[in-house]
Amino acid sequence: MDELDILKKDWQKQEEKFPKLSYKEIYSMILKKSSSIVKWIFIISLLEFILWTGLSFFMKDNESMKRFESYGADNIMIPISVIGYIILAYFFYRFFMNYKTISATDNAKVLMENILKTRRTVKQYVGFNLIYLFLVTFIVLGIQMNRDTDMINLVEKASANGQLLKFYSTFILITLVILAIVIALILLFYYLIYGLLLRRLNLNYKELKKLED
Repeated sequence: MDELDILKKDWQKQEEKFPKLSYKEIYSMILKKSSSIVKWIFIISLLEFILWTGLSFFMKDNESMKRFESYGADNIMIPISVIGYIILAYFFYRFFMNYKTISATDNAKVLMENILKTRRTVKQYVGFNLIYLFLVTFIVLGIQMNRDTDMINLVEKASANGQLLKFYSTFILITLVILAIVIALILLFYYLIYGLLLRRLNLNYKELKKLED
């Protein structure tokens, strides 16, 4: 139970012992908490970006990364990466503006609307990351299928044996299983981090709604 819940409980049950909190005081507490939550959403999104960028940088010397670079697919991967960075920059901007807007809000109704906007932005951000991961995975696999000599030999061998459909079906199935596991882990991460913050933000929304009723 946080500070606001304790004060409201005391306010409702022990009014004779504690000073009565005004509408403005309760609103100020909710505003402060909401602003702090949205600030942390912005900070965590930046830390997440730094983490994944750092990992990709340290993996550049990995054997599989060097092999992929030998395929000469920069004309495909660079535009995809640029588009990804632009969209991520847009979300970082949205998170920052949500924080600035909520911090300057002086109306309960507007604050409720801004909380809902923030929740939508976070859900869109998570959705984009998962869709982007899914698309990039299959683009990378498509490049590998067409330019990796070992993969080309396997395809030709399966075709010669009349097992091309079986080969592709098995390959796609294994890819989907691995991708599903990765997405599940990412969703767990988002649930534990962003989900917790969104639940706290949702509680603030409910408190505001009670305040306005």
